[in-house]
Amino acid sequence: MSLFAMAAALPLFYHGAISKTECEDLLGKKNKDGAYLIRDSETIQGAMCLCVYKQRVVYTYRLLQTHTGNYTLMTVGGFNEIFFKNLDDLVRHYKRKNQGLAMHLRHSVKRKTAFLIQPQKCHGPPDPPDPPEAQGKKTPVPEEEVDYENAPGSEYVEVLPD
Repeated sequence: MSLFAMAAALPLFYHGAISKTECEDLLGKKNKDGAYLIRDSETIQGAMCLCVYKQRVVYTYRLLQTHTGNYTLMTVGGFNEIFFKNLDDLVRHYKRKNQGLAMHLRHSVKRKTAFLIQPQKCHGPPDPPDPPEAQGKKTPVPEEEVDYENAPGSEYVEVLPD
């Protein structure tokens, strides 16, 4: 799956690398018990946090992704570890009451913008210049029609699982 496709597949309640303070501000503005979002962990590389608002307190739960790509939430107090294929399935489960969270999930806090993925610089040889007869004759393609994954000389990199 390409990075572009991965970003498109992320749910709107996933906010990426926002700080704990930014997260608390967003949930505080919503000011509803059961408001939630998912953000990247500031302390553990590759981990995420499920943050839930209840009575002006934000409860944070560590979310881990297994080597098989499944997600699990680290819970306390006798609740078994449950694995989910994606973040939507995980959230759907924790919308039910009495699943080990301080408050079941009720109101998603959606990010306002899509993620902008910075293209990775490829270290291969540069693309050859266009032949003189083709220079200046390219018709621009509307942005939504560009197939970045298959475009020649594209800086978008396809990420393959191990």
